[in-house]
Formats: sequence, structure tokens, C-alpha cells
Amino acid sequence: MRKNIVTVAKELNLAPSTVSKVLNNNGKVSQKTRDRVMAYVKEVGYFQDASARILKSKRSYTLGILFSDISLVGLEHPFFSSILQSFKNYVEKEAYEIIFVVSKVGEREMSYLEWCLTKKVDGVLLVSGNLNNPYIKELVASDIPCVSTDFIMPNLTTIISDNEQGIELSIDFAKKLNRAYIDMIAGPSTSIAFQFRMDHFHKVMNKPVEPYFVIEAKGFGFQSGFDAAVRLLEQATRVPDYVIVGSDDLAFGAIRGFESKGYKVPDDISVIGFDDINFARIYSPALTTIRQDKKAIGEMAALKLIQMIQDKEPKRTELIKIPVILIERASTKIKM
Repeated sequence: MRKNIVTVAKELNLAPSTVSKVLNNNGKVSQKTRDRVMAYVKEVGYFQDASARILKSKRSYTLGILFSDISLVGLEHPFFSSILQSFKNYVEKEAYEIIFVVSKVGEREMSYLEWCLTKKVDGVLLVSGNLNNPYIKELVASDIPCVSTDFIMPNLTTIISDNEQGIELSIDFAKKLNRAYIDMIAGPSTSIAFQFRMDHFHKVMNKPVEPYFVIEAKGFGFQSGFDAAVRLLEQATRVPDYVIVGSDDLAFGAIRGFESKGYKVPDDISVIGFDDINFARIYSPALTTIRQDKKAIGEMAALKLIQMIQDKEPKRTELIKIPVILIERASTKIKM
């Protein structure tokens, strides 16, 4: 059986990209690893038989990760970090390794596309960032296969939670709790997911029996949620008894914001978040929220990207929605 770069990599317990770097005599690989690979190919006669094919190969078995952190949380982001982990687990089983896409190497500035071409990545996962970034638009418009868990634009396959379903579950739950004054604290509209949630809230609440209010948080974290809750109380013409919040992080701050003004959660105001990050179940009160299937999102992104690379599929605009579920905890209760 004739060996290929993948089988050689598996037998040596290395990434295919590492074997490729050794045979191409480029990239950063330790001398110990280089010696090990060369000893192996010499022993099995692989180098004489197959190195020419590898050197001509257009596959690097390396995938780029573009994570532009507009929330300023970094890789500790409780939502995107979980997606990244499930993506990583999936692609590594398919013999790919991942590297992070940057726009600066040393003192040299370059576009994301230029960086990807330089590193010869096979494809890119766009995790998060600013939709209006010209570097991102340039990369998506290129021939490099791309999938995203955050952006929606032409010629891009996007895997996201079913945000509309999440908002509908939240509103239906309010009715079950006998809560009539339903308001929303939305996340910044620079995030397409937050924009979807806010737009669908307006759509569903188009003709409510009671008026509703929407406050857009100025940031992504606890303090932004706190400030938005205070602004909601100041601007609304009546006190809400049920508030849908665009994310769990914002909901944590909103609960404390309501409490700072003398209102009890969930007795006076019930609060529901969106994400179901790990901290949601241990917060006080434990947060009712919409659970996103982060593992399914990451795995689907990996599957679609590898299919695009292996099948050489042309880019197309595709939106895949992953179902969500409502998790009931102590931050909501029925109104007597």
C-alpha cells in the first residue's frame, strides 16, 4: 500500500502540515522532529517514492482561525471559546491543525488574505469580528474556503444558532409566567446575532397588548448590562415585569442593575438571558436562558469547511441554523 502524507503523519503521531514542512524544508519544526521524519521516510523508502507528489501538493492541512475580539474578552470568551474547542477537536481527528490569522507579523502590516496566502492555509474559520472590516470582506471574496459562526455575507457559509427561535421561546415563556410587560435589553448591533435577536423581538412584538421598550447595551459585558437596565427603568413609562436580555453576560449585569434600584429578581422583574454559558447555573439567582448548542455549531463549521476543501466546492451563500432550547432556572417565576 502506497503511503501518503496523512498516513505518514498518523504513524509518526504528527500533523500532516508538520510532515509537509519537513519535506519542503520550510516552516518552524524542531531539529529533533525533522530528524525523526527524515529517518522514517528513509527507512520505508517513502521519500524517493512519494516526496515529489507531496512537494507538488496544494494542501497544507492547516486551517486558519480568524478571531477578531470586538468584545475585548479574548480567548476566554465563554461562548466562542467553546465553539473553537469543538471545531478544534473535529478537525484534528481529520488530520488538520489550526493557526490563528493575524494582520501583523513583527512590524509588518498585512491583510488577512495576504497572511493566509503566505501561510498557505487550506481554509479559514471566521469566529467573530467587525462585519465592516475591509480585510474580512477581502478574505471572504477570495478563493480561500471560508466558513463563519458570526458573519453573514455573500459567498460565505455561516453556522449560527436559531436566534429567532430563541426569541420566540423567550416571549412564549413570558406568557406562561403571566408576565405582561415584556421588554428587551439588546446587545450591540455590531454583532449580527444581537441584531437578529433584536429585529425578531420587534417583529414578534409588533402589535402587543401592552407597549414594549428596547434598550441597546453599549458593550458586551456585565457593566454594559447593568447600565442598560438602569436606562430601561429611566426611559420606560412603566416598570417591566419580564426582560429578555441579548446574552448571559449582559443579563448578569442587568439583574444587579434592577436590584440597585430596589427591584427583586425574579419577584418584581423576571430576567432571561441567551447563551447558557457555564456561569449561568451558578449565578445568584441562577439564570433562566436560551441554550445555544456550541458543540454542534463548532462541529458543523468544521464539517462544512473540510467538505469545501476536499470537494473543491465553489463558494456560495449559505445559512445553517442550529436549534436552541430554553433552560428554566431561578431568575424567572410565575406572577401571581
